[in-house]
Amino acid sequence: MAPRIPAEERQLNLIVALMATQRGVTKEEILHSVSGYRQRADGSRQALEKLFDRDKDDLRRLGVPIETIGAHADPNDLREARYRIPQAEYDLPDDLEFTPAELAVLGVAGGVWSEGSLSAEARDGLRKIRATGGDADEPIIGFAPRMTTREEAFGPLQQAIDEAAEVEFDYLKPGEQHPTTRTLRPCALVDFEARWHVVGWDPDAAGERTFLLSRISGDVRRTGAGFDPALRDGAGERAAAELAAIAARQTALIEVHAGTEAELRLRRKALPAEQGIRVPYVDMHVFADELASYGPEARVVAPDALRDAVIDRLRAAAAVHGEVRA
Repeated sequence: MAPRIPAEERQLNLIVALMATQRGVTKEEILHSVSGYRQRADGSRQALEKLFDRDKDDLRRLGVPIETIGAHADPNDLREARYRIPQAEYDLPDDLEFTPAELAVLGVAGGVWSEGSLSAEARDGLRKIRATGGDADEPIIGFAPRMTTREEAFGPLQQAIDEAAEVEFDYLKPGEQHPTTRTLRPCALVDFEARWHVVGWDPDAAGERTFLLSRISGDVRRTGAGFDPALRDGAGERAAAELAAIAARQTALIEVHAGTEAELRLRRKALPAEQGIRVPYVDMHVFADELASYGPEARVVAPDALRDAVIDRLRAAAAVHGEVRA
């Protein structure tokens, strides 16, 4: 059975394909070339066309300017219509100028865009569109967002997911002095609360497990074994739902100073409370690291375990700087 491509990845692949052509591509070319559609090409043609139409409508509602080009003889004849996203829609005004400081900021922002960051399926879809005669005369760099992360494990894990390859890595759990080696058939990378997780099938535990990338130490190594790509179906959605459920079950009562970074960041995911704000969290140790980084801008009222964990981190930081009083 062909792996099911998540809707958001399928729509991203469609955007890439429509931006990589000036003449436009037909529905037939899209359904047989773009990843997310071509895997279902042996199914119902009517259902596949409805899927494309839904994606097209969803993207237009999001503000993506998908242009429909009719036949030359009769522009109203859409039986052989071509679709494209005109790059001119994204051109900057000729009279727009930036200061050196603004250019520096744009340069930093531009670091999150790269063709090399596209998934293998997205790159494969682009190659197939080019093979149909589409004129991708402009590189797609700048159109395909890269999900940035400081964890070195991200790239190898994404490649292993694309290739359905089993991996192993050393994983350090909170409170342990030494990491343990874990084996995983990685199925999806999930961004939750601005932290990356990998979810997959753990053959040693005989079940699906989720790991925080920041706790992976050393290299991600291939075991040489593969797995059925169908194992990836719905893994990301299940992991995201599980993480959300955990966060919903445990919250922290935090007092924050107005106008500080702590208030700005924590209020985005918080609910108002009589004493400060109530913030959901998944991992106490990771959340304690974040709260400690705010210093005096945030104070944990409850739970006690989280407050103690933050205090321990602040004391350790003060000791490093020689500020602990006897």
